[in-house]
Order: sequence, then C-alpha cells, then structure tokens
Amino acid sequence: MTVTPRILDRTISGPAAWTRADIDPGAFRVELNEAARGELLAAARSLRQQPVPLLALRPDSYDMPACRAAMARVKAVLTDGPRFALLSRLPMEELSLDEAKALYWMLSAMLARPVAQKLDGTIVYEVQDTGQQALPGSGIRPDKTNIDLQFHNDNAYNATMPEIVGLLCVRPAREGGQSKMMSFATAHNALRARHPELMPRLYQPFWFDRQREYHEGEPMTFSAPVFTADGERMHARLSLHQIRGGYALKAQQDGRGMDNETNAAVEAIAEVFRDEALQYDFRLAGGDMQFVANREIGHSRTMFRDFDEPERRRLLIRVWLRDQGAQGYMG
Repeated sequence: MTVTPRILDRTISGPAAWTRADIDPGAFRVELNEAARGELLAAARSLRQQPVPLLALRPDSYDMPACRAAMARVKAVLTDGPRFALLSRLPMEELSLDEAKALYWMLSAMLARPVAQKLDGTIVYEVQDTGQQALPGSGIRPDKTNIDLQFHNDNAYNATMPEIVGLLCVRPAREGGQSKMMSFATAHNALRARHPELMPRLYQPFWFDRQREYHEGEPMTFSAPVFTADGERMHARLSLHQIRGGYALKAQQDGRGMDNETNAAVEAIAEVFRDEALQYDFRLAGGDMQFVANREIGHSRTMFRDFDEPERRRLLIRVWLRDQGAQGYMG
C-alpha cells in the first residue's frame, strides 16, 4: 500500500524564513573579541611547545571562556536567528596552516561533534579546485571544482546529514567565490505560492547520486524526498546537482530518467534558486568562518577564478558537525 506523505500546507514564518530584505548583518555576524583572540594565540603557542594531533584536541583542551562565549552566540544564531553565521576572524597572519586548522577544529567542536565527511573516515576536508569535472557517478564533488554551486545542503544523498556545516576561509579566490545563503523555509514558501501543483511531487522520493560514497555492492543512488514534514517543522534535501546526477545514473542503468513531473519539479526549484530577492551573499576573507544549520539553510558560492601560484589558490577547510547518530560517515 502506498502511503501518502504529510505535506506542510502553510506559509512558514519566523526567523528561519527570511528574504534578502529581512537580513540585518548584525543578526548573523559574530566577532572574536580581543580576549578570544588572545586565548586562541595562547593555545597556538602551547601547541608549538607541546604538539597534539588535531583529532586528539577537544573543546576543553585549553581554557577559552571568551571563545566559548563567542561560539554560544554562533549557536544562538543557528538555532534562533537566520540559521547561518559568519565568525570573524582567526588571526591567520600569526598562525601556520596546521595551527589555524587546530583552532578552528576546537571552536567548531564547541557547537557539536565533528563527524566523518567521507566513507574512508576523512574528518577534515579541503575545499579546493582540482581541475576535475563533477560528472554523474564520477565521485568528484562540485566543491572540488570552480563551478557555480547551486544552493544545496551538504550530504543530502546520505541518510544522516550533518546538522551544522563549517567552513574556514584560509585563502579567498582571485575573483568570485562569493558565499550565498538561502532559507529553505523561504524556498518552500515560494514553491508553494508559485507551483502549488508540484508540492505533492516534492514530498515524494527523488534519486540522488551518492558521489561514490558507498560500499562495494551497494547502489550508486540514494532515494529521498526533497521535503519532509516533521510535526510542524519542514526538513529539506535540496541538492540539484546530485538529483540530476542520480537520474542520469538511473537512465544509464535501466533507462529510467526523469519523467515530466519530476523534471518540472527540478526546474521549479532551479527557478526559485535564481531569485536574488530570496538570497543573501557576502565574501569570506582569510580567517573568516562560516557556519550553517545544514538542514534548514542552503549555501552556495559563485564561480571563481583562481591565482596561478599554487600557494595563493583558494582554500577552505570544512567540518561537518552532528550530535545525532554515529561519528562515521553513514551516521
């Protein structure tokens, strides 16, 4: 028997459902004050004297009350505010890359538990253009390219998604690479208003490309709805790159590509994603940290052009944070 999923048939309101006009920069920006920066530099000096492997560091490895207060403000923004935060900034000019990673790791772990980002257990992930192409089934993630990333939430193609996604900007690109945010509650409102006939389809399963993150013998695709209603809350899996890749793989396997209704739903999402009135953008500088509530906010970045010199090329360090489930990739 086919079970009809519950559809959230109302306009979502509150601080999570914002448009560009609603956003006050003071609502999402958090500064590391002088006391917090002093704590971080003291921790870096201690690490130089007594090195500790990054994965052994904990939020309480050093006494950092000012940092803990700053991260409490970040958590409040993610929970009760617009659901994305910009934390400024690590003093990169006084730190090595390994020291910056260690400090960022400890700050992030004050929000939630870091978890693996790949099936091989990779837990600290570098976001950098490799010159490769993110083709269906290739396992090359779009974040390893310089292409324009459409709004998405990370790991939408896995059963247990991260709750929070963090990015540390080590070096920005020469041109482009602008960070963009969109509320998926607002996207849901826009789709409901503009394409009400497609809402039932958006609550039915779609195929996602699993990006080669699966064990031998397992399927290359993952099936889940774009939207699900959990009581009065809505959760989203909005990654069009992986959905298009998933249907391309299904077409290769058994000739079952997108039907007309599925294609219309995907194009409706893409149309909403192009609406600049529903998004907010900013540029990350070296040392800035971006955190998003991954199940409620779509993040993106514009296409970029990089420097020729390898040591100057755009580099971001990503963490996934989740207290739910196991610490491994599958969760």
